[in-house]
Amino acid sequence: MSNPSVAPYRSLLIAAGLLAFLGWAGLVLLVNASLPTIGPRWLFFTLLTTAATGTALPFLWLLHRRFDRDPSPVGAGVLLRQGLLFGLYLSLCTWLQINRSLSLGLALVIAAGLVVIEILIRLTERARWRPGR
Repeated sequence: MSNPSVAPYRSLLIAAGLLAFLGWAGLVLLVNASLPTIGPRWLFFTLLTTAATGTALPFLWLLHRRFDRDPSPVGAGVLLRQGLLFGLYLSLCTWLQINRSLSLGLALVIAAGLVVIEILIRLTERARWRPGR
């Protein structure tokens, strides 16, 4: 009763669940049990990136399944890269918010920059693709 379109992504979705659980559980423990010195701050950003990446992966998979015009499925590496970009975006916005440097305009500019980077990477991958390999 397994869906054939889910089978290649089973390991990615398991990894996403593990990343999300470890990230969010670590964040809860870190925020409740430590002082905001330099070590726990870096651990906070690492755990936030991990948690956001793991949480975003299933949603990215669903978005690609629903809205991709290309009939060939997107690879697990592309989904992982996009999830990691989302995690980095969230951590960067959190870091900028610490000293109140983040504004809506800056958040939109950073998001647009990351989207452009992803588009350029996808174009590079498509240009290097060879049908026989």
